[in-house]
Amino acid sequence: MGLFLLAVTGITAVLFLLLPGRNLLHGLSLAASAGLLGGAGGLTREVLRQGQVTYPALGGFFYLDGLSAIILDIVLLLGFLVSVYSVGYLEAEFRHGQVDERRLGIYYFLMYAFMFTMMLALTVKNMGMMWIAIEATTLASAFLVGFYNDKLSVEAAWKYVIICSVGIAVALLGIIFLHLSSLSVLNPPQLLDWTALYDQAEALQSPILRLAFIFILVGFGTKAGLAPMHTWLPGAHSQAPSPISALLSGVLLNSALYGIIRTVAIVNKNLGSSAFTGRLLIAIGLLSMATAAIFILTQKEYKRLLAYSSIEHMGIIALAVGIFTPASIFGALLHMINHSLTKSMLFLSCGTVLQKYGVKEIARIRGVLSLLPVSGPVFLLGLFAIAGTPPFSVFSSELSIIGAVFAADRLLLGAVFILLLALVFMGMALSMFRMFYGGPRGKLVRGENNLPGTVVLMLLLAAIAVTGLYLPPDLQQLLLQAQQIIIGGQAHAG
Repeated sequence: MGLFLLAVTGITAVLFLLLPGRNLLHGLSLAASAGLLGGAGGLTREVLRQGQVTYPALGGFFYLDGLSAIILDIVLLLGFLVSVYSVGYLEAEFRHGQVDERRLGIYYFLMYAFMFTMMLALTVKNMGMMWIAIEATTLASAFLVGFYNDKLSVEAAWKYVIICSVGIAVALLGIIFLHLSSLSVLNPPQLLDWTALYDQAEALQSPILRLAFIFILVGFGTKAGLAPMHTWLPGAHSQAPSPISALLSGVLLNSALYGIIRTVAIVNKNLGSSAFTGRLLIAIGLLSMATAAIFILTQKEYKRLLAYSSIEHMGIIALAVGIFTPASIFGALLHMINHSLTKSMLFLSCGTVLQKYGVKEIARIRGVLSLLPVSGPVFLLGLFAIAGTPPFSVFSSELSIIGAVFAADRLLLGAVFILLLALVFMGMALSMFRMFYGGPRGKLVRGENNLPGTVVLMLLLAAIAVTGLYLPPDLQQLLLQAQQIIIGGQAHAG
């Protein structure tokens, strides 16, 4: 099934370059994304039953477990929702002369190529192949960042390529050191096999493994948008089409964190302690949160502000993984899901606002609630949700992480964590809430322009509201399986 999904995604991407007509392109995207989502559900059920799935093809090279299944499900769920949203979004761009039919086909081709690379990174157990796939996500998504081909978008795309390529080169050094740490332990067919590395972690050479983790944290941390390697992220999110911003924030950052988390599990098992990785992860997590808080207070564009919010939430996840208790790992994984759904909803809302007003500057927008009767309230509630207010899902995962921090007797860390959360909330309130009230400037027509997109926004809002109060049993079981993979021993929510 996993290989089938990869094949379908690759073939679909190529078909977008061959099919004529907007309706055919939209229809293919909707059908393919729905089929991929259904296939992901089938794979997840297999993982829930078996714990892991190894595909016999190519010597068991392809592999899925609870951790990779969580992120794969996020990729394909958001891929489907973005496909639905993109129908109305691209039709509006076509009417305004922003894209023609050829550019529309290129958009879908690049989007599905991007999804293919992320799916590949999540379904291989060879760390070297995972590195190649994560590097390929840069190549596929860079053209999407520069999709509008104007000065600012091309500049953002080049900055994205250069910074992330440097980061991924650093990660390659980490992968090489990881390989060197296992040369005297693993057989040639097992080299860089994550399952073999984890099973034999105690026998790996610890000094080389420590060095490997530092390089992997810096390298993949660049792609994940962790400070101080985050500088590509605000520009890329600001200039990319809004549906692509949703994918960049909702799934790309998670795919990079995935590589870090896999390495953390190996290193901590080797060292018998999380002290080494924990210090680095907590430090970089706090730095990311502090950086985001400062820049959110001074932002003038709403898409860039949301990009800095993504940096904050990647920092929260890194900090929670650094604590490395069962409760903090559970909270980190739950927060990964909650952030992806909430931030994707916000970036899609931004797309609706941008197409209605035609500007990105916060100061030039007023009356969103009156002008967009559905998307406006969803956008406003989404800001409360991403800032961690109840009853939304981000609040529940942040509360879980805060509880884990204090349960680990990190009282000062817990206080600093809460302070940074409060600063971010204050920054978002001061910067963005003014957009929603007052009268709109100019002769703008009240109403929603993207009906399929409006439905997607309502579904995402319902999802983050429900999961803030209730965690489905299958999702909880999947989270516990992933927790056990990372931390070892008997999994529990803490």
